Amino acid sequence: MKDAPTVQEHAFEEPWHAQVFALTVHLNEAGHFEWSDWAERFGATLKRHGLAKELNGGADYFAAWLETLEGFLAERELAAPGDVAALRAAWEAAYRATPHGAPVTLADA
Repeated sequence: MKDAPTVQEHAFEEPWHAQVFALTVHLNEAGHFEWSDWAERFGATLKRHGLAKELNGGADYFAAWLETLEGFLAERELAAPGDVAALRAAWEAAYRATPHGAPVTLADA
């Protein structure tokens, strides 16, 4: 009797979740902030977001993660808020203009 195929579980629902996680870890390892500072700030963001609804660990969780990371980038002057907003808008326009299933790329890239 054959074993039933196993269902592979992914740690992240979306590729961008893994990417923002990896970027955060890299910035921590490069010495831009202490992980305890990150945990405190991220916990506050989750608490603030969680007051309106229960977070499920998916897109809403990583939206809070990204919000926290953007705050660190601005505070540590690693990225100007205007630059972050412009890049976010460019990615949003790119994914809205990309046919379903096709890779999303920025026009200037």
